[in-house]
Amino acid sequence: MTVVWSMTNERTETPMVSSPHEAMHRIFQDHPGLFSQVSEVLGIDFAPPTSVTVLPNDLTEAAPLERRVDTLLRLETEGDEPLLLAVEAQRGKDPDKPASWLYYASYLLTKYRLQPMLLVVCQDRATAEWAARPVRFGPPQWPLLTLRPLVAGPNNMPVITDPAEVRKDLALATLSAITHATDPGIGAILKAMTNVLRDEPEDLANTIVELIAQGLGKHPAGEIWRKLVAVDLSFYKSPLSQEIREEGREEGREEGRAEGQTQRAAEDVLEVLEVRGLNVPEAVRERITDCDDPETLRRWHRRAVTAAAAEEIFTDE
Repeated sequence: MTVVWSMTNERTETPMVSSPHEAMHRIFQDHPGLFSQVSEVLGIDFAPPTSVTVLPNDLTEAAPLERRVDTLLRLETEGDEPLLLAVEAQRGKDPDKPASWLYYASYLLTKYRLQPMLLVVCQDRATAEWAARPVRFGPPQWPLLTLRPLVAGPNNMPVITDPAEVRKDLALATLSAITHATDPGIGAILKAMTNVLRDEPEDLANTIVELIAQGLGKHPAGEIWRKLVAVDLSFYKSPLSQEIREEGREEGREEGRAEGQTQRAAEDVLEVLEVRGLNVPEAVRERITDCDDPETLRRWHRRAVTAAAAEEIFTDE
């Protein structure tokens, strides 16, 4: 063993490189055309190189590069080896993703010495079909690696609209609802969810309410879910339910304020006409009090100051 010092002055040990190890790869630097000959022996056709550049062999990333899988789980079952499950949520096609996913798999295998598995979850069919295609890395004559993730999306997840089926597996039904966010029948899917959640413990129901709300996001289905929660699950106290109720109260306050302002504006128009001593027929009074457009009332108010008769405030209307 040879002793080296790292930049942090901590002593680390690395195995000394053996001569056979050095020779087995160095020969390709000295004789780069050798690769085409070796490949021919192995039955793979690689043309001889016309130009060769020896690149730095240090693959260490000088600057830390943060790589995070969305969710990583270690799954253990009786009698089988533990499995590492990486779960990725994919919103659209990304040509750089397969290489990242392959990196995740290689890193997890190296670090944990457990077989990795990748599950990609999508909300649209095109992305799901793209993610499910095997991606081969390496020359076409002899691909070195093949990436084959499992993919869950609207093309293969069940459409669950029967409350009895929702009740059998609430977690699967929740994922199904999220993956079918753009399905034309999403209303029936979500209605089945609220029918079941009414009978579930509040802490479980609240978690699912929030998960579905987060999963549907700004899709139109998200608004459908909010309305269903407000009506069918109004007795729950989940953050979403409280948010919806507060929004309703605020809308009511806004409507009340707007109605009060409109009423005062109509009273101002009538007051100007009466102070000026103009006769205000009942039809004119009703038209003013029935108006709910603030801009129209402001226009009538300005005309009431100079109009010779109450009816003249409607000129050009």
